[in-house]
Amino acid sequence: MPNFDPIIEKITDYVQSFEAKENSLLEAKTCFFDSLACSFLALKYDQVQKFCSIEYIKNSTGSSRVIGTDIKSNPVEAAFLNGALIRWLDFNDTWLAKEWGHPSDNLAAILSMYDYLKVERNKNFSFKDLLNLMVIAHEVQGCLAIENSLNEVGVDHVAFVKVASAAIASKMLGQGPQKMNSTISNSFIDGQSLRTYRHFPNTGTRKSWAAGDASARGIKQAFISEVSEEIYPSALSAKTWGFNDVIMKKDSLKLQRELGSYVMDNILYKVNFPAEFHAQTAAEAAINLKKSNKFKIEDIEQVEILTQEPGVRIISKKGPLKNYADRDHCIEYIVAWCLINGSLNSDSYSDVSSKDPQIESLRNCTVTKEDKNYTKSYYDLNDRAIGNKVSVKLKNGIIFHEEVKYPLGHKKRREESKPFLEEKFKIAMEKFGIDTEYLMKVYESNNLDDVDISNILDRIYK
Repeated sequence: MPNFDPIIEKITDYVQSFEAKENSLLEAKTCFFDSLACSFLALKYDQVQKFCSIEYIKNSTGSSRVIGTDIKSNPVEAAFLNGALIRWLDFNDTWLAKEWGHPSDNLAAILSMYDYLKVERNKNFSFKDLLNLMVIAHEVQGCLAIENSLNEVGVDHVAFVKVASAAIASKMLGQGPQKMNSTISNSFIDGQSLRTYRHFPNTGTRKSWAAGDASARGIKQAFISEVSEEIYPSALSAKTWGFNDVIMKKDSLKLQRELGSYVMDNILYKVNFPAEFHAQTAAEAAINLKKSNKFKIEDIEQVEILTQEPGVRIISKKGPLKNYADRDHCIEYIVAWCLINGSLNSDSYSDVSSKDPQIESLRNCTVTKEDKNYTKSYYDLNDRAIGNKVSVKLKNGIIFHEEVKYPLGHKKRREESKPFLEEKFKIAMEKFGIDTEYLMKVYESNNLDDVDISNILDRIYK
């Protein structure tokens, strides 16, 4: 049999054998519960309920459950809905590098495959098994993102979600190295999503379900490899027709870092602010300025935002903002809202909230610029800062400013974040009347060996 492209084989070798250490599994546990919190918080929105009522999914049969609902479907469609729920509010974990993304999107594949394999193939996984799978999925997606910028060629980051979910589904199915190589190669070949829906003038809610779609497609590739003997050894490197020539153009795909648990160990959580992550520290800075009570909104002459280069390129927007998806990816809107209200939540982006005339007044007098020091720290893998500085100039010439380099949820503020993350989870569960006693016991415990995964999962489905 021919050898596959080295990157594909490197991913396969890692996925086949990696076992995470206890500290990484505990971080994965926090990420697991945070992802569930995001799913339940999303369920209150009408558009989410419409997705959960898509007829061909709701009326299909299967053993894979959908978080917070009574829906049971096949693992592909269940992963689609689970991924949409986890991602909908832009509130789940984040990874920032040359490419960015949200590695907990892959939990959709893990949960859906868990149900399917338990019921249909009598195959069981422990809680530690699931957490180890999360560490692996985070690492595959996140390490691909470190060196490879899909956004620069107009392709969406969910392409890496698809690869990670395909690898995880393959592992859960028990596929050997050759089958896993085939699964991963197929996921690279599979059609990639354009970033059209993340940018003006086409920003839309597809960005909330794109990762669920990618996770589902990854699972599908794993199932295809079970019955097919096809192989695509040079899926990346084939001249003219391979992933590198078609998608990456001038920069071939790289995977230079040794795979381990780096991504999970350094993951970023969205603790208080459901907003695009490059704006997290801008929101915190603006809220701190508001809380200082040193000025009134009507006295502001100009707002200046100094941010990293991706913050300018991705979320600095002028002109009309059409919908929720447009607003939660606009750094000027986020800063304006926080300066006016001193807070930020999912309702801040609603059509009703956006009608406040003060928001447009502040957006019109806001200047957003790159600070090259912030950009340098952002790309430094030993620092990974996501700095923003918000300055407010008053009509009398007085200037107030606030700088925040590391967001709440960054590894350097992990201990500070823990109580907020725990409260985020508890509130999300209680809103749906879920008994949290056992769940909180697991959340707070460092002993993973005694955890009954069925006892957890049975509580999060109707």
